Amino acid sequence: MLEKLRASFAIPELRQKILLTLFLLAVYRIGYQIALPVVDQQLMSEFAQNMSGNLSKFLSKVSVFSGSQLNQATIFGLGIMPYISASIILQLLGYAYEPLDALRKEGEAGRKKITEYTRYLTVALCLVQSTGFLWYYIMAQDMTASRFENPETGQLTYFWQLISISIMTCGSVFLMWLGEQIDEYGIGNGISLLIMAGIVAMMPGALFNLMSNAEFELTGLGSGGVGLEKMLLLALMFVGVVIGVVFITLGQRRIPTQSAKHVRGRKVYGGTRQYMPLRVNQAGVMPIIFAQSLLMIPPFVMAWLGSKISGNWFGRMIESVGNVLQLPTSIVYNLIYIGLIYFFCYFWTAITFNPKEISDNMKDAGTFIPGYRPGRRTEDYLEKVITRITYVGAGFLALIAIVPTIISETLGVDFMVASFYGGTGLLIAVSVAFDLVQKIDSHLVMRNYSGLLE
Repeated sequence: MLEKLRASFAIPELRQKILLTLFLLAVYRIGYQIALPVVDQQLMSEFAQNMSGNLSKFLSKVSVFSGSQLNQATIFGLGIMPYISASIILQLLGYAYEPLDALRKEGEAGRKKITEYTRYLTVALCLVQSTGFLWYYIMAQDMTASRFENPETGQLTYFWQLISISIMTCGSVFLMWLGEQIDEYGIGNGISLLIMAGIVAMMPGALFNLMSNAEFELTGLGSGGVGLEKMLLLALMFVGVVIGVVFITLGQRRIPTQSAKHVRGRKVYGGTRQYMPLRVNQAGVMPIIFAQSLLMIPPFVMAWLGSKISGNWFGRMIESVGNVLQLPTSIVYNLIYIGLIYFFCYFWTAITFNPKEISDNMKDAGTFIPGYRPGRRTEDYLEKVITRITYVGAGFLALIAIVPTIISETLGVDFMVASFYGGTGLLIAVSVAFDLVQKIDSHLVMRNYSGLLE
């Protein structure tokens, strides 16, 4: 392995890509720590420590998926979330809005135009989200640094409000630019690497928190502390999730295909047998992100409605439903969570995998699946196969999603530890790291070196 790593830095082009990627990730981590000047950091730290459990978990989960720091006011406080949201919105609209669908089919020129629209939408979302962020943390929670307050109103002046919104917007746009630079001049997927860098940076703190509260003796799984049994269970869960993520990431259903034979002069072309790889987990981690986002919003809305109409049976019912949705260990919560993951798995697969389009492309290229006529029968067969393997991939995501929450609640382990060392955070980190290793491996194999995966 050391020889293979040495070979990775022996190739000048690959070494330059790796070092540039590491440098840009370091720039991201430095900006991640720079606070907004208008915020009183001491009040911000006290608020983060006294934050309620549900709000803290919500911000922690969003921070994991967006590479942001929503419980701290920094120049990169919004993270890459606005760009991710803009990309998802335009990707979904591309299958429902005809002009965007036409651009998507134009090839490279259409892709560049959609990328331009994504940047514009990212700026708009940054302005909206930074305004909401500023209003909640600085205006509603009164965390403005005294030297930036208006002496008459005691609030942040309009000038500094505009400056703060501009700083956070520019920070997210700068992260978007960093991701694009990694894509073009570095190695790996830039946006995914930024998210992974945020997750990996949080892991040592979570591990230190676990070890500082641990008791290095046998205390039993039912005890309130963290003993050797719980640490062993977390270690086994870590290994199991890594193995499972790699297995599902590599898992694919290979559909055999054969090209038609055609004669040109005295030579026969075509007739070769190949296969079409269909990934078991087509949707990646997106279903978990969507499901968690939807499950986190209703409790806050119902708590607000319950407080407004309290005193009658309808208000009490809304409060009861909201309380149930706030309990990750409840059966109702987990059933809804699993149902949403399955729904979004099939939904995301349906908009990204089009059996009819694939069938038409195969027919135009003279390729067919043995035993199935080109056209309608091939389309039906691909639809049946993708439906079955998506069921397996959704089941795996559901298992990964609910196990950390159950472990956290039943064993009394800190939620951040359970989520990073045996849940969706680890799922993202392992998936992105594996994709990065594959890209480095392709560079090595192309230059006749033995790959990292061999």
